[in-house]
Amino acid sequence: LKQAITFATKAHGSQKRKYTGEPYVTHPIAVMEIVQEVPHTEDMLVAAVLHDTVEDTDVTLGDIKAEFGATVAKYVDGLTDVSTLEDGNRAERKALDRAHTAVQCPEVKTIKLADLIHNTLSIEEHDPSFYKIYRAEKIALLEHLSEGDTTLFHRAQAQVGGF
Repeated sequence: LKQAITFATKAHGSQKRKYTGEPYVTHPIAVMEIVQEVPHTEDMLVAAVLHDTVEDTDVTLGDIKAEFGATVAKYVDGLTDVSTLEDGNRAERKALDRAHTAVQCPEVKTIKLADLIHNTLSIEEHDPSFYKIYRAEKIALLEHLSEGDTTLFHRAQAQVGGF
């Protein structure tokens, strides 16, 4: 886990959180801490710390697999958005990403729930106008996350006010 935190800190480098200006790595660490609150494995915690590295840095899934093993790489792959700007408008891209999430294992869905919980807190507080769009997207995403940890699922549901 310490190795993953060091790896993520280096990979995210000088990236900052959008609304707070905090070092970006504070987000994946917070996601990992949320996962720690429920039944989890070491691989889940490592993947939580690394969940944005492939999407937001030069790190590849091959790098993750070489450093942390096939299971962590599988989880990170499941947590990485598959859509690109070429896939259409935001709604079309989010639909592709939801479909990718829908077929993931419960471990990945648990980490995704923790990510949703942490991001929702920040966006709701700092960008109320965007939160309206974001909230609708997360309500749609929750329909695919019920196989994740039940406690986190209900927490996320309560947070976004979904079904």
